Amino acid sequence: MKNLRDSLRPVFIVANRETRDQLRDWRIIFPVLGLTVFFPFLMNFTAGQMLGFVEKYGAVIIGERLVPFFLMIVGFFPISVSLVIALDSFVGEKERRSIEPLLNTPLEDWQLYLGKLISSTVPPLLSSYVGMSVYVIGLLIKGIPLPPAAILSQIVILTTVQAFMMVAGAVVVSSHATSVRAANLLASFIVIPSALLIQGESALMFWGTNASLWWVVFGLLILTALLVRVGLSHFQREELLGKEIDVLNFRWGWRVFKSGFTGGNKKFTKWLWADTRKLFSNIKTPLLLCLGIMITSIAIGYTQIKNFPIQLPENTITDIPSQVENLMKIWPVLSVQPIVAILMQNIRVVIVGFILGIFSLGVLGTLPIFVTMGLTGYLGAILSMNGIPIYFYLLFLLPHGLFEIPALLISTAAVIRIGATIASPSPGKTIGEVVLYAFGEWCRYFIGIVMPLLIVASIIEVWVTPQIIYLLTK
Repeated sequence: MKNLRDSLRPVFIVANRETRDQLRDWRIIFPVLGLTVFFPFLMNFTAGQMLGFVEKYGAVIIGERLVPFFLMIVGFFPISVSLVIALDSFVGEKERRSIEPLLNTPLEDWQLYLGKLISSTVPPLLSSYVGMSVYVIGLLIKGIPLPPAAILSQIVILTTVQAFMMVAGAVVVSSHATSVRAANLLASFIVIPSALLIQGESALMFWGTNASLWWVVFGLLILTALLVRVGLSHFQREELLGKEIDVLNFRWGWRVFKSGFTGGNKKFTKWLWADTRKLFSNIKTPLLLCLGIMITSIAIGYTQIKNFPIQLPENTITDIPSQVENLMKIWPVLSVQPIVAILMQNIRVVIVGFILGIFSLGVLGTLPIFVTMGLTGYLGAILSMNGIPIYFYLLFLLPHGLFEIPALLISTAAVIRIGATIASPSPGKTIGEVVLYAFGEWCRYFIGIVMPLLIVASIIEVWVTPQIIYLLTK
């Protein structure tokens, strides 16, 4: 314990020094404080006007949910404004030539990085708390009812975690950017996804499912920990001092991507299939994680029948054979077009998972499989509630699902591996090199394993599954 305290002491010394320097600079404090105080007053005025408008037309429940929504926006706005402090933490001092004395100290890289990270988090959090306090005080003065304490605390926790996540990402950008201009441009990859996340959170809030926001908090905590891990793994003070400009080198990028895609093998067959055992051993842990997520999502979807029951017509079971027979009369048995349509839909789901995973270090890459299998469990619960045997439901899923579900599991596990690879230490490699290599590996899984499985699944779904259902329902 004493050794840990001694190791952390330099971290807080750096954080204290940096925070005091930031709070002494009036060019930082006055704009942030001015915007932080002005914006809540604007939201108070907007809340009052909106409440009066919706109450006029009897939509009181919408007005009640507008108040916590505005509180969340008030908490987010100062963080996005104060993010410039985190973006300036490394690259700004590098441009001003004021970071050399700090880098020449006997501090270890992780101590220096954590100190900068903590100091960069203090101003955004303070400005966010001040803004939310001003907003709540304004509501009390105007006599507008406050949301329940549980919702208020939930929004404060959500805003705090989101601040840590955005600052952690901004510090990673600052430690690898070569100029403040480049860091500010790269910040859009933090602010825009965060703004989209706010929209998703607001949808949950207006829908009245505030309990779902705890899942968002949990996901943001994981993402924040991964971003901190990425920063610690790839921070090198020598690179920070020696790197002046990034040159776009397509040949170098292709070589790195190709090395990840081929795995060092020169023959095409070995790229994709000869090292199958090694490929699966690389994603063994992510596969187990995805399998656990799949089972959990099916269980969650199945339990949602209590909240959203759907009663089918009474003659549903007796009409199934005739409906299947009528369907088979018009089913395009020899047509390729349905196969292509189903294949393209599955590919879109895989690519969406990949894009979400890239922006969240693999965390949101699990969303497609979670949603898909959750809907599968919910649909099974609906059919079971209406007396349709479970074996009949499985007839619709298993023939093509035996290929489609493993493809989704493998693609999701490969996305999680990308996040794990980026967050792992890679001595001698830049973060860009690590990302390109991981992207090459994912393409290898996608082309060599996922695509063939999806093609077979699409063929079976169009040509085999309907025939099995037709034969068993005659």
